[in-house]
Amino acid sequence: MPEDEAIAIKVEEIGFEGKVIGTMEGIRGKVAQIPFYTARNEGDGLVIAKVESRNIQKMPYLFHMIVIKDNSVKLVYSTPQDSSVNMRRAHVLKNLASILSMISTDYQINQAEFFQYIDSVMDSVLGGLSQNYTQLYNKYDSLLVEYRELKRLNLELSASNRNLSIQTAQLSEEEKTMKEQLDSLQKYSDEALMALVEEWLEVHGNAIDLDEFSKTYSISIPRVEQILNKMVSMGYIELKS
Repeated sequence: MPEDEAIAIKVEEIGFEGKVIGTMEGIRGKVAQIPFYTARNEGDGLVIAKVESRNIQKMPYLFHMIVIKDNSVKLVYSTPQDSSVNMRRAHVLKNLASILSMISTDYQINQAEFFQYIDSVMDSVLGGLSQNYTQLYNKYDSLLVEYRELKRLNLELSASNRNLSIQTAQLSEEEKTMKEQLDSLQKYSDEALMALVEEWLEVHGNAIDLDEFSKTYSISIPRVEQILNKMVSMGYIELKS
């Protein structure tokens, strides 16, 4: 692409009626306080300029100038050919309004004319963006609803997860207890436990104290009762009435 096409711009200007109610020097002094702006006297007017960017030859590429005279104010600005004319116009008008507000005690623009122009520019900007903006807003609104729903679900899942953690801890404790009981029940095989019972009965005159037997061999009472019932059913021992 040729260099002149790559940096092609167009320059436009807008004029409004106005009047100096103070002095040009007063205006120049106030503008001097604004960063990136320069002010110089030119003929019967004051030129306030800002260079926003330069091209590869260091020449002003994106810029705007405000030319103030006794009975008029003119805005001159550049617009790259590949950018939005309406958005650029709105941007430089914003800067003009900012400058005018700072020098309002020294210069007064025709407000009716100025505001009418701003109104037309805003109509153009909004008209160009309305469809895209509506689509973007609808997508945003839809995503916002989904986000809120996901946030609600996340809170519910977090609460549910806490409850599951508590239940898991409880189940883990119950499993530990059951394992201890199972270990106790499986500490002796049936044959080994029956041999202990027979030995106990011989030593204790065919009588068995469940609590004492359980403590002696560290066997749960249910396990002892289980093996006694088995021995009775097999005829190894008899219950005394």
